[in-house]
Amino acid sequence: MSFPLGLWDISVWLAITSVMLLITSEMLSPYYGRISIYINKRRLRNAALTVSLLFLATVAIKIISIVLIT
Repeated sequence: MSFPLGLWDISVWLAITSVMLLITSEMLSPYYGRISIYINKRRLRNAALTVSLLFLATVAIKIISIVLIT
């Protein structure tokens, strides 16, 4: 049984997730007024940055595989 997702699919998923998390963390900032949502902003931002780093790692893997093949 093979894994149905490829590196491209995972990369796109990580990119979309990181953008959504970063936008959410910025919208919860105190500059936009009083927000009645109780979410730890530091943990949300750390999760967004972690997912962004994973996305960059998948991009690096793709670049390395392109360079090594040619």
